[in-house]
Amino acid sequence: MEMTRRVDPWSAEAFADLIGAPQLPLGSRDPLPPMWHWLTLLDHPAQSEIGADGHPAGGPLLPPIPGRRRMFAGGRLRQAAPILIGAELSSRSSIVGVSVKSGRSGELAFVTVRHELAVGGTAVGVEEQEFVYRSEPGGGAPRVVPPAGTGVPEPAGEWRMELATDPVLLFRFSALTYNGHRIHYDHPYATQVEGYPDLVVHGPLLALLALELPRVHAPGRAVCAFDYRLVRPAFVPSRIVSTGQPDGATVEVVVGAEGAGPSLTAKIGLE
Repeated sequence: MEMTRRVDPWSAEAFADLIGAPQLPLGSRDPLPPMWHWLTLLDHPAQSEIGADGHPAGGPLLPPIPGRRRMFAGGRLRQAAPILIGAELSSRSSIVGVSVKSGRSGELAFVTVRHELAVGGTAVGVEEQEFVYRSEPGGGAPRVVPPAGTGVPEPAGEWRMELATDPVLLFRFSALTYNGHRIHYDHPYATQVEGYPDLVVHGPLLALLALELPRVHAPGRAVCAFDYRLVRPAFVPSRIVSTGQPDGATVEVVVGAEGAGPSLTAKIGLE
């Protein structure tokens, strides 16, 4: 699967306003913050192709598992060169790994999707995303995801940021990233069909919040590597706290709902 999109500053400006990011240069030929290419490389499947959960029901990057539920599990980025505002950014996407396991809750498919990023034919980075697809038995009650805990101490870190969440913020991020997954904006669906205690904060949003730490606290350094893992969901109306501990060329980051423990852990490489 291949696509090419122009890196328009509008989507970056819109995301910066969404999270209340400190003002950053987004004029022509300014570098795009790492992973903000997610706001540019957006597919637009036809409405007739959308499944009951709001995701496309099929496609070249989806495994053939009936009644599947999709979970974003993490990923990694290796960035070789900056992506500039106004550039024609290309992506070549392919599945590079699939493993299927059976458990008490049904089949689980672990899928790795690789995105090779290029500008003008020159490679600028490689991103890999990890997804888990779980089959759901038909006719039964939905699984129940317990609510987040409380009172978990905040991880120590020299760098810290926080962001309050509510249904409007999640809806706006869904719109900005063309993400139709109903667990982020449809409360009855999220709670009654997928069994969550409330609307689910987007995994990609947590990853982008992790990367805000070096952008704000080490503006003179560039991110060259980003490895992250999603360990548990966060729910509205939690306050998302990001903490980072720099150590030379790396930063250990934890992102999660305040008092509920980590939802994302990450290691960021700087140069």
